[in-house]
Amino acid sequence: MARQLPPLNALRAFEASARHLSFARAAEELGVTASAISHQIKLLEDILGTALFVRMTRKIALTEAGRTCLPLLSEAFDRMEEAVALLRRQEESGALTVSTAPSFAGKWLVPRVEKFRAAHPDIDLRISANMSVVDFRTGEVDLAIRFGRGGYRDLAVDKLFSEAIAPLCSPQLATGDHPLNSPADLAHHILLHDDSTSHGGIAGAGTDWRMWLNLAGHEEIDASRGPRFSYADHALSAAIDGQGVVLGRLSLARNDLAAGRLVQPFGQELPTEFGYYLLRPDRGSDPPKVSAFRDWILDEVGSGGA
Repeated sequence: MARQLPPLNALRAFEASARHLSFARAAEELGVTASAISHQIKLLEDILGTALFVRMTRKIALTEAGRTCLPLLSEAFDRMEEAVALLRRQEESGALTVSTAPSFAGKWLVPRVEKFRAAHPDIDLRISANMSVVDFRTGEVDLAIRFGRGGYRDLAVDKLFSEAIAPLCSPQLATGDHPLNSPADLAHHILLHDDSTSHGGIAGAGTDWRMWLNLAGHEEIDASRGPRFSYADHALSAAIDGQGVVLGRLSLARNDLAAGRLVQPFGQELPTEFGYYLLRPDRGSDPPKVSAFRDWILDEVGSGGA
């Protein structure tokens, strides 16, 4: 059943006036005029059918009915204030779910999660690593990181960084029986294919071997041979294991290159028209925990994390 309550403004006007025993001080607390307070209390008395104040020349006093209901009403407002504070704390902290592709999660985001946790220990970061289309209206995801061309309509969007590709392999393979001194030497090696860009309708992201070999002037090398992988991190793992040469995304391979697990045998890097974008609902202002993650990841990218 619906609660049969008088207007909230009228109850607030009474509770403040009863505590202060002054319409003027209640008006100051609530940010309205004294006449507005007087009007709200008269409305409440008419609804209840009883007087709540005795009005004298220069002061007011509570009637028996007013004295009876004041403690319970004050307690009710105190509880409401606690509930609102709890909601605000949950908005500022609590769980924050970020959706991203498994490869980006494993190769770029997860290695940096500890930095975010150290900066925001009250936020429980949850990484949803999948390729599904995100529906922010369900409230299950707070932000998403996607690889694409941009142009995400009806969303707030920040471009994190662009992507470039280059042949990558293990150090042992680069200096083995058939050293990789120039692109022509790829004819002696297995080519590993990252097919992850075919997901989500972004095929043709400029990450295929045929395009790279054509631009390098070696169309004679068969670009169709070699195993194919649905996820970028799987293709990079195969290259780390020495199974062949991958045409890899440099942003995802950055840590492996720095650690020496992969090397870039040739200097040719091919920029693509694709990049990584941070997406969230376009609601004018973000909840504090969403703003915290956005500020952190933009700072991480700006400090050389791309």
